[in-house]
Amino acid sequence: MTGAAEAQLALRDVTVSFGGFVAVDGLDLTVNRGELRCLIGPNGAGKTTTLDLICGRSRISSGAIVFDGREIHQLSEFEIARTGIGRKFQVPSVFRELSVRDNLEIGSSRQYGVLRNLGKFGGAADRERLERLAELVGLSDDLDKLAAQLSHGQTQWLEIALILAQDPQLILMDEPTAGMTAHETEKTAQLFNTLRGKHTLIVVEHDMGFVRDIAETISVMHQGRLLAQGTADEVSDDPLVREAYLGSGGIGHA
Repeated sequence: MTGAAEAQLALRDVTVSFGGFVAVDGLDLTVNRGELRCLIGPNGAGKTTTLDLICGRSRISSGAIVFDGREIHQLSEFEIARTGIGRKFQVPSVFRELSVRDNLEIGSSRQYGVLRNLGKFGGAADRERLERLAELVGLSDDLDKLAAQLSHGQTQWLEIALILAQDPQLILMDEPTAGMTAHETEKTAQLFNTLRGKHTLIVVEHDMGFVRDIAETISVMHQGRLLAQGTADEVSDDPLVREAYLGSGGIGHA
């Protein structure tokens, strides 16, 4: 398959306004299955709002959002999650008073409720899957550690593991490397490159070094619209992009 046949997510002329302020303005964006797409832009460009619209946290004013051939913009946030879309927010939401293992058991449960699922995760296949998840995100040696004792980067990885435990087709990541050390950021880039192809990822990120390490295609937003799209070099050299970033320290500090 080529071209549009590969498209998994499409935002079609999407607009949303809050109290008269147009946060997203006629946005057209298409992401192919298995792609790792980075979404960048100056502060206030509408990047996080776009993620909110895709996952149903905010409602579009006009346009359409199509996922796997189905319009999802009228579904509830919960219903959208059930279609196979996972979302990681800027601030990690893990169960800090529980161990990494307990967190992963809860995240892997397909049943409703949270704490009631503890102790229902005992099969060999379940344990093997949990250990594979922990290994994938670099937490194999920390399974019995309380989540509250993890470093900031490890906490971010644990939340990514909780999202992966539900095996979503599309994962939305909002500034996943914020607050990380250089070493943690490097390990996160390796993780994302491992996930590429197995999941579709849309990553909102300010660290252009990280973006260059992971992105095939970068979409640049400005004032709620798609300003430019291409490789890291192409968008860095785009005069419209350079102009949009004036006063923010340049695209390298976006």
